[in-house]
Amino acid sequence: MTMLPTEVVQDNADLIEAIDALVARYGNDRSALIPILQELRQQRRQISDVAMQVVANRLGITPVDVQGVVTFYHFLDTKPTGTHVIHLCRTISCAMAGMESIATRLENELGISFGETTPDGFFTLEWANCIGMCATAPAMLLNRQALPRVTPDEASELVARLRAECLAQRSGNGANGAAHGSAHGPADGNGAPDRTSGASGPPTGA
Repeated sequence: MTMLPTEVVQDNADLIEAIDALVARYGNDRSALIPILQELRQQRRQISDVAMQVVANRLGITPVDVQGVVTFYHFLDTKPTGTHVIHLCRTISCAMAGMESIATRLENELGISFGETTPDGFFTLEWANCIGMCATAPAMLLNRQALPRVTPDEASELVARLRAECLAQRSGNGANGAAHGSAHGPADGNGAPDRTSGASGPPTGA
């Protein structure tokens, strides 16, 4: 393993420590690349250029190899994202099932366009080219949890609930946030509604 530049080590000690912990968990060969990147993205909400350089160094591959994987998988963000990341599928199947109306509703509710993050940092809105759920279109992902047969009203309700929970957490009133979530039905750890429990998860190769 070659040495990292001194300035990289000095300026990114916490990042390097986090990556080393992931390497210790998943291994230091190329097969560990995707699980390391997935967990790093969950921890940091992005995979920076420096992170790609460090991961490449630890796995004995080139930064170009890491960048190629990161740019191929749209779940591996290279820029900071919001607390909740929404990916709306835009395949032909989803378009024919009403994707456009959901896209318009999400943009109106969030006040942003696709590819943007809300100023409060609560939401990032992104397109997905395919999430492998054509049979249950229109579909979207919330924090990588699949949501099948979404309607515009359900999208609005989801945004409203998650925004209220984020506001409650930000104000330090976690109890109210939990109560608000329970009033709309149980949720999973990502804030996704319980109706997704029977849905297939996101594909790893989307």
